Amino acid sequence: MQNHHLSPQERGLVRVRLDIAYDGAPFSGWAVQPGRLTVQGALEEALALVLRRPARLSVAGRTDTGVHARGQVAHVDLTQQEWQALNRGHAAEHSPAPQRRLNGALGPVLRDLHGAVQVLHAQRAPEGFDARFSALWRRYSYRIADAHSPRDPLLRAHTLWFNDSLDVERMNAAAAQLLGLGDFKAFAKPREGSTTVRTLQHFDFSRGSDGVIKLNIQADAFCHNMVRALTGAALRVGRGVEGESWLRERQLAGVRDAKSVLASAHPLIFEQVAYPADAQLGERAQLTRARRLPENKAPHPALTRGVG
Repeated sequence: MQNHHLSPQERGLVRVRLDIAYDGAPFSGWAVQPGRLTVQGALEEALALVLRRPARLSVAGRTDTGVHARGQVAHVDLTQQEWQALNRGHAAEHSPAPQRRLNGALGPVLRDLHGAVQVLHAQRAPEGFDARFSALWRRYSYRIADAHSPRDPLLRAHTLWFNDSLDVERMNAAAAQLLGLGDFKAFAKPREGSTTVRTLQHFDFSRGSDGVIKLNIQADAFCHNMVRALTGAALRVGRGVEGESWLRERQLAGVRDAKSVLASAHPLIFEQVAYPADAQLGERAQLTRARRLPENKAPHPALTRGVG
């Protein structure tokens, strides 16, 4: 009676990895919500049409309302017969059939929004793969057109138009102080029973040749609203309202107050999620699950040493 502890392979199932891109504008985020159009809901409805039964997706990173994705990853567990049917009986490891069938099923689900969600790849996952827990890191981007940037109306749906001038060097000086392992509860909407400790690997801004500022941010994982909260805080530093040490001071104090403003969702794009080599997928998933357990014990020892 302990089948839930067994791997998909041990239960005779096929775990399928889906690589997904979507325009988040018309969706109320990734996660299923009653009475709302969501990316997960649309994909699961398409799967149900193909499989003729309900199917549940697990995802690398749940995105908020209006947030887009180029490199989202999810998985679903199918029976051997379902996988063969979805794959049209092809023996090839990377057959295009599952991708085509799922994108075809998305048509009647999304109707006028057909194309807003695309399955880029659908293939049998290696043993030990878990879209969420096997991930090494996630990366997001964010576009900002400040007072020095030209306003391209064709890119307005994916760019924050910011009326003040921003100092990129000040923003980077503030952002660099948060790199490493730290508690990001000051920049997150905590979920019940989850930790806010994360390892922030990249957090930097650069002004392109077109004058637009682009944020590149990467971490082992992100808390709910974390990227938008960090971006909103960095904008206050960039426009000179706060000093370069302000983000770090708030992190250490765990402060969330009226100054904790989320940057707009529409310029945020989930760009990429990375996984270890196939042989390390299961070990990585086990390690991540252990770290994500409810924090009811002593803090991570690295935090007590002031890492971050």
